[in-house]
Amino acid sequence: MSQSVPIGMSNGWNDLIDEVTSGRWLDPDTGRAVDVPFRNILIGDGLADQASDLLDAVMPASNYGVVCDAATAAAMGDRIAKVLGSKARLFILDHPHADEGQVAALQALTAGVESLVAVGSGTINDLCKYATYLDGRAYSVFATAPSMNGYTSSTASITLHSGLKTTQKAHAAKGVFIDIGVSAAAPQYLIGAGLGDSLCRPTAQIDWYFSHRMFSTRYATSPYVLQEADEAELLTRTAGLGRRDHDAIGYLQRLMTLAGLGIAVVGMSHPGSMGEHQISHWIDSFAGKRHPGTVHGQQVGVASVTMARLQARVLSMESAPRVKPYIPDEADIRASYPAPAVEDCLAACRAKAMDTDATARFNDKLERLWPELRSALSPMALNPDDMAVHLRAAGGGATYEEIGMERDLYVEALIRCREMRDRYSMLDLAADMGILEDFIEEAV
Repeated sequence: MSQSVPIGMSNGWNDLIDEVTSGRWLDPDTGRAVDVPFRNILIGDGLADQASDLLDAVMPASNYGVVCDAATAAAMGDRIAKVLGSKARLFILDHPHADEGQVAALQALTAGVESLVAVGSGTINDLCKYATYLDGRAYSVFATAPSMNGYTSSTASITLHSGLKTTQKAHAAKGVFIDIGVSAAAPQYLIGAGLGDSLCRPTAQIDWYFSHRMFSTRYATSPYVLQEADEAELLTRTAGLGRRDHDAIGYLQRLMTLAGLGIAVVGMSHPGSMGEHQISHWIDSFAGKRHPGTVHGQQVGVASVTMARLQARVLSMESAPRVKPYIPDEADIRASYPAPAVEDCLAACRAKAMDTDATARFNDKLERLWPELRSALSPMALNPDDMAVHLRAAGGGATYEEIGMERDLYVEALIRCREMRDRYSMLDLAADMGILEDFIEEAV
């Protein structure tokens, strides 16, 4: 834990994290000390029993709203509320979803408490994070599962009234408390989902660097330097994830924490959210009744394997890829999406449109850069077959079938997800080359 909190750990889980949160870690891209909005992060064991001291140190308040669902109340929330005693009000949400309506409902439900304590992973954390950002209250989070890196993110994934899943500006938790023992007791599919969300590193890095070189978008190495050692350690322990091994879970939680801090260092989600996340976001936004109930990390794990296969196919080409003009079909987009989402989708498509002249410039530039790009991108990759082995060892799924998703939904997401986001990935490249549907037929 950083110096502002007197309760520390000597087990080594927090050393690099503390360097970042205290401003002692130097950004390799700039040589300057980093400044992130997180100051108090602790990975350890038995943290529910320390809840009163931990919260008093990072977020003192006259009273707290402890927000859970039924599962996270049983895992940790009930104990935290008991330890806080008369200062706590326990709110158990019924099958919550991170959408605009439930954000407003949570604000109304908890209006009588000073600060919120989120007990849970994606949905509970995003609801509390965004609700308190909007109304100016503070919040902290106790993690109950190693299923995603949103604990150390100052954005929230919120579904709009239109049904479109978006990334909204929010704020940092005053305290992030990650209990390894509680995480190890989480459902196995959530442990696999955490690995799935972590395995997006290579595919996101390749997409982001490709976009940087072709369109001069920003790129930074700092998020990947932060993750490098722990990713290597974790990939030797994926079977341990399947056995709920304490140290394997600890490495997974620390890797996800560092991934979140890497995003905070650069102030944008691109380092860990490119083509693979685009696929998952499309499913969550537009699957409707076809959605199988899978969680974000499960979908990202499968999508990362697919993206790794697609990227490997593109990078195996000795001659530079060539694209054709891309002009969005406005009528088709208006007919295919809910009316409130249409303008957002059209804006995303227009940002990536290329007429004949723009296509010629793109192809000329890619031909000049291709030998250098192949050389730079290939070392960033992980073998997709190895990624699939790691996911299965951790209790996750590596294909759409293995997570209970219908093929037609997954294929539609692969083809159409480019229409909801303006980031250019190798999915866009494959579509513009005219090879995406053949790839899907052969490899998905």
